[in-house]
Amino acid sequence: MKGNIFIKRPVMAISISVLILVIGLISLFTLPVEQYPDIAPPTVYVSANYTGADAEAVLNSVIMPLEESINGVENMMYISSTATNAGSATIQVYFKQGTDPDMAAVNVQNRVSKAQGLLPAEVTKIGVTTQKRQTSFLQIGALVSTDGRYDQTFLANYLDINVIPQIKRIEGVGDVMELGDTYSMRIWLKPERMAQYGLVPSDVTAVLGEQNIEAPTGSLGENSKNVFQFTMKYRGRLKSVEEFQNTVVRSREDGSILRLKDVAEVELGTMTYSFRSEMDSQPAVLYMIFQTAGSNATAVNKEITAQIERMEKNLPAGTEFVTMMSSNDFLFASIHNVVETLIIAIILVILVVYFFLQDLKSTLIPSISIIVSLVGTFACLVAAGFSLNILTLFALVLAIGTVVDDAIVVVEAVKNHISNGEKPLQATIAAMKEVSGPIVSTALVISCVFIPTLLLPGVTGKLFEQFAVTIGMSIIISAFCALSLSPTLSAGLLKGGKADSIPLLGPFFKLFNKGFNKARDWYVEICARLIRHMWLSILLLAAMTALLFPLAKLIPSGFLPNEDQGYLFAALIMPEARSLQLTTAAADKVSELIRQNPNVKDVIAISGFSLLTGVQSTNNAFFF
Repeated sequence: MKGNIFIKRPVMAISISVLILVIGLISLFTLPVEQYPDIAPPTVYVSANYTGADAEAVLNSVIMPLEESINGVENMMYISSTATNAGSATIQVYFKQGTDPDMAAVNVQNRVSKAQGLLPAEVTKIGVTTQKRQTSFLQIGALVSTDGRYDQTFLANYLDINVIPQIKRIEGVGDVMELGDTYSMRIWLKPERMAQYGLVPSDVTAVLGEQNIEAPTGSLGENSKNVFQFTMKYRGRLKSVEEFQNTVVRSREDGSILRLKDVAEVELGTMTYSFRSEMDSQPAVLYMIFQTAGSNATAVNKEITAQIERMEKNLPAGTEFVTMMSSNDFLFASIHNVVETLIIAIILVILVVYFFLQDLKSTLIPSISIIVSLVGTFACLVAAGFSLNILTLFALVLAIGTVVDDAIVVVEAVKNHISNGEKPLQATIAAMKEVSGPIVSTALVISCVFIPTLLLPGVTGKLFEQFAVTIGMSIIISAFCALSLSPTLSAGLLKGGKADSIPLLGPFFKLFNKGFNKARDWYVEICARLIRHMWLSILLLAAMTALLFPLAKLIPSGFLPNEDQGYLFAALIMPEARSLQLTTAAADKVSELIRQNPNVKDVIAISGFSLLTGVQSTNNAFFF
């Protein structure tokens, strides 16, 4: 390379580096923070409820028509479904990476609409719900009655009315699952009294359908000469237990009236009797908050936490929110450790450079290049649409040792020419003519090494894409700094004569240089012997290569490393057909054993739900 424009215009070189630094710092504060890149495929959930039906009836009459209609929707990878004896049906549709989750939900909804006519009337009356959400949790929390003043039903009803709707309105929240039953009017029919009056259950449901309705009643005095016109009001739906009890079932021949309370017990109970939950022996209701595809988990969690803090001020006395798990907790702990490692790596690299160059000014030049290269990479992450996660930060940690090399090459080349008697400016120009080509070629070669990583298919390729691009871009920026900033600083800072070092380290450097020279001579001697015995070198290489395969099989394999996130899930499975009461009793004993561990902060027990299958089941319980 003939001449170097940056050596002749040092202000321009420094200004470009400062601009890279400023843009990188601004990008750093705007980057979304995640634990890992967004690799989960977009997911659409379709849910329906067939009240009173068993799992087989739900499968045949609800899931099969929906699956047949949904199957083959655009960009769909696979589909899974679940039917329960509680009458619920859930279908999960997974889409290819990169699919727009909004369009995926619209396409699934259109397919569901086509199947509406094939579903039972009871299902279409309640409705079939289509929503987009990810399987990952944003937060898991509980509303707890700390003094036992309120029961589980009250807490579940409060959550359902006052809390969950507000959380669902937060952008990025896909769904909120509440593991609790809300209030509902329960009518327990008395078979012997029903038989006495010749009634069947359908007679009662028909009466309720006729009398428990909102009906338009029109106006009185409309289009007449009267002075007044009144809008008539019908009492409408029944609300209290007394109103339901006094519902007229039949008027008998003797003039007496048969009311609902004569043939049934009416009470304000729960919609279903599927769940029992408590936290630390106090009534509690668990809720799980799910994420939508493409949303920033960190930002959404902050919004959820802020909303919960606002709602906490209006909670009934004796209740409180307990956040048992937030994805931000482990995320920030992980990011903190990686950032700490990054800072330590930078300090170690600078110290190693100083030990070998033994000159403060010579060490300052690579140190500045490291900072500019790493901070400038953040701007590339924003441009590529990436996030600040464990893999991108890990890539920066690995890149430190690479980005410092180019600046060191420039500094050593300039110092070599200065030691030959050249002035700093002429020495820098001569040095850049020698090393510019190797710097560019080396940067391109190292960057190309990561191209195969970008070509990996599926989730693995998506996961390591950001890792490869981060290292590649940091190396390219470091090469640019080596061609612009490093020669400019070398021409201005490096001088001839004695090295500018800390006086107290003089004896240490003498010992260090002596030991390093001996190690270098030992290494050169070994290399010379291996060169003279070429076949021995080839055999050693072949032996090490052959050992790779058996040794690789001994190392455990896995997609991602197991990490302690501070919580555990436990499942309890009772024999088939066990009642909820027996399961709850067993869960209480297990919960008590768990609480005896001094390392356990909180434990919540949910009976009537299987964490393994994600469905309601009276013989299952889980602990968190």
